[in-house]
Amino acid sequence: MKRLVATTFGLVVALALALPSCAANGRGKTEIQLNGKTVSIDYGRPSLHGRSVEDMLSQLKEGEFWRLGADSSTTFESGVDLAFGDQTVPAGTYSLWAEKMAGNKWDLVFNKQHGQWGTNHDPSQDFVKVPLEESKADDSADLVTIGLEAEGGGGNLSIQWGDLELDTSFTGK
Repeated sequence: MKRLVATTFGLVVALALALPSCAANGRGKTEIQLNGKTVSIDYGRPSLHGRSVEDMLSQLKEGEFWRLGADSSTTFESGVDLAFGDQTVPAGTYSLWAEKMAGNKWDLVFNKQHGQWGTNHDPSQDFVKVPLEESKADDSADLVTIGLEAEGGGGNLSIQWGDLELDTSFTGK
């Protein structure tokens, strides 16, 4: 009986020590106020762990999607209608994705589904696609970092991982 208790206790301790290394990636959240309403993004924050962003994202073929984070899908919520150029995103909740386009260009995709696991993208639920401008960041971000910054009557949405930076601007309607 003592042996069973000691073995069980040992297994519990080993499991408790192992769980943090198996835990999901951390989450990040960014938000701004626009026209008195909140615009926010909640996302998983995977790490490069010494790899390059080029190695990670070069696995995607043209027309495939990056979930812009890790674990559950990246969630975009807005209490106000937003205009991304000539595309309108009505107030609501969406999942965000980046679609790899020809010539290593990217589109930001607003999908009507949200809350699903980040690898469960349903293209039939894609609602709006917005071109992203790609640039090289001045510094490298080991963790995916998504930011919202208020600018005038709108804002800027930025995504950085490694030295890759993707940006788009929007206005409130």
